Amino acid sequence: MAKPKVIVQIYPMLPAKDRADREAKRPLGRNRDVYQQVLHETFDIVRELDEMGVWGISTIEHHMHSEGYEVGPDPGVLNAWWASQVKNAYVGALGYVMATRDPIRVAEETAILDHMTQGRLFVGLTRGYQKRWMSTLGQHVDAVATVSDGSDEDLKNRKIFEERVKMLIDCWTQESVSIDMPHYQIPYPHNTGVAGYPARDSIHKAGAHGEIDADGNIQRLCVVPSTYTRPHPPIFMPMSGSAASIPFMAKNGFRPVYFTPLKVLKEFSHLYVEEGKKVGIDYTLGERQTIARWIHLGDKKQFRQRVRDYDQEMYYHHYSTFFDSLPRSDNIEENVDAMIGSGIFLGGTVSELKDQWHHIYEELPAEYITLIWHYAQCPKEVMMEELNVFLTEVLPELDAPSSDGVVIQGMAAS
Repeated sequence: MAKPKVIVQIYPMLPAKDRADREAKRPLGRNRDVYQQVLHETFDIVRELDEMGVWGISTIEHHMHSEGYEVGPDPGVLNAWWASQVKNAYVGALGYVMATRDPIRVAEETAILDHMTQGRLFVGLTRGYQKRWMSTLGQHVDAVATVSDGSDEDLKNRKIFEERVKMLIDCWTQESVSIDMPHYQIPYPHNTGVAGYPARDSIHKAGAHGEIDADGNIQRLCVVPSTYTRPHPPIFMPMSGSAASIPFMAKNGFRPVYFTPLKVLKEFSHLYVEEGKKVGIDYTLGERQTIARWIHLGDKKQFRQRVRDYDQEMYYHHYSTFFDSLPRSDNIEENVDAMIGSGIFLGGTVSELKDQWHHIYEELPAEYITLIWHYAQCPKEVMMEELNVFLTEVLPELDAPSSDGVVIQGMAAS
């Protein structure tokens, strides 16, 4: 057993005094001065997180949040910037929304990041649920933003996602690729290959084997560079409530990131183990599992105040509008009650925080813990104080399995 690996997730959320202040400053997401300050402060935060010994530092991919809630439109750029400042921590994103992304471009970008960090990169891949931006950026495949409800739209989203993930891994791991999927062909057009390429003789003599046929048509594509990590960086997949995603993750060794109450997390983790056994993989309970939580410290009054000030607005105006499982009230205090009661927002005194995590780890010793603060709505000093307490007083009392060095169906775990 080992200590759980801690990933700190940074959005950022541009700060406002309250909802009225946010509305008065509309659209806060385009406020140059606020974003400039917050962005450069994250640079300092990343350095401090690395020095504090966290395993990973992550951002997200969400676009067009005019309200300023999740200003994270380009995770690769942030990861590259952060990589120049960290010595030990992994950097990554939770994660790339694959239905709106070109798999070749993701393969190229993440391979370069993997080289920049010399193997300290993790890659998050997700299906996406926000129609505002997915409908536009995913229009080339008529991408559908959906919650996991088993609907036709949900199934279409899942099919595109799984196709893109397979293509990404092939691009990472194969010298050259030839792929004919319903929503994407490599090369294009796939039935003839790319004809009439002027430099075909150069490819024939110095390109990848089989890249060009005897008639000079390009039949395969070689995606460069290869990844630094063999065979590829560890893959994480955020999820909020669909058991249908578990078999795909388990058989490939992907790491689920659960934004779910403990009861659901336990069910999914046991299912992950069961699905692994079906394909000959013996997972230890908790191995590769990731539990995502928000934490705050303080006595009862201060804890509630921090949840109210730093999290409630986004919960009410954003999260709870997408997911019916999240209680939602026009009364702020009722929302705070629901958030605390969900078990996803943890905290109180140090002793109470320890008890909450002991209870979780008695039920499920997850290999990874993803901690989230709505920085910069939550000030840097509060975030760093609470993280320091967690790392120095709570984490040492927790134990979890480790997947380090384990190879699963040709996919190496990190």
